[in-house]
Amino acid sequence: MNSTRWLAAGLIAVSLIAGTFSDSVRRNPTLVLGGYRVLSADFHVHSFPLSWATLAPWDTVLEAQRHCLDAIAITGHNHVWVAKVGSWFSHQIGGPTVLVGEEIVAPTYHLLAIGIDHTVDWKQPAAAAIDEVHRQGGVAIAPHPLFEYWAAFDANAMSKLDSAEVLHPLAYVRPAAYVQFQQFYARARLTAIGDSDYHGLGPLGMCRTYVFARDNSPSAIVDALRAGHTVVYDRDGRSYGDPDLIRLAGQDSRFEALRSDEPPASILVTLSRVSGIAGLFVLVLFV
Repeated sequence: MNSTRWLAAGLIAVSLIAGTFSDSVRRNPTLVLGGYRVLSADFHVHSFPLSWATLAPWDTVLEAQRHCLDAIAITGHNHVWVAKVGSWFSHQIGGPTVLVGEEIVAPTYHLLAIGIDHTVDWKQPAAAAIDEVHRQGGVAIAPHPLFEYWAAFDANAMSKLDSAEVLHPLAYVRPAAYVQFQQFYARARLTAIGDSDYHGLGPLGMCRTYVFARDNSPSAIVDALRAGHTVVYDRDGRSYGDPDLIRLAGQDSRFEALRSDEPPASILVTLSRVSGIAGLFVLVLFV
């Protein structure tokens, strides 16, 4: 191996080592506003296997930590066992609160069941599925409520539904979808939810919900969702949720820090990026 190849290999090795050591776990400082613990959460997260996702539940938990999420719900397609694995793992490492959830995928509707213990049958109308979620002590969220799902959420289902995703990544690629989310949210008195619908691609927590709960336990989070104690912001600064909580959050500068999941500037991060690019540059042009 000539000196140019040694240089390229050395630069890439430095990039890998610096990147590894810069990947530290960051935690949000505890923020209490108006007597509530404010939590950054994502309630629509998928893990491998059986949900068209790329990350195992333990990797999903670690990714949630990297993005400064205090709580997530793992919502397998018509199953809950992967969520239970993620919850167990996060408890072992002192990670974010993981709520056991399910995305009920039926031919005419989707429904997020959050805070449940066993699978809810998808072979039933939306209203009946919501009843089963409530019998298990959970809350029901309408995910990505596009117009094509509205017929399944008739007056009976809407009277029982707890929450709806007013913000979802589709809002940023399909303007018409954003309008439909807003219109669905306006159909009833619903808790505002922002979720990423994470499948292993794109940033976890890209859209998130700020929950105002008595603590960070699963039961407290479910109670807060049931009570409508949430705030959601889009990229343009539009806010949804409890008006009093929106006003309370806007008056405290600490809340702005909570809203940012960008890692602080780090010499190791810069070194990793520069070394990696330089190593590839040498490898492509001179080897």
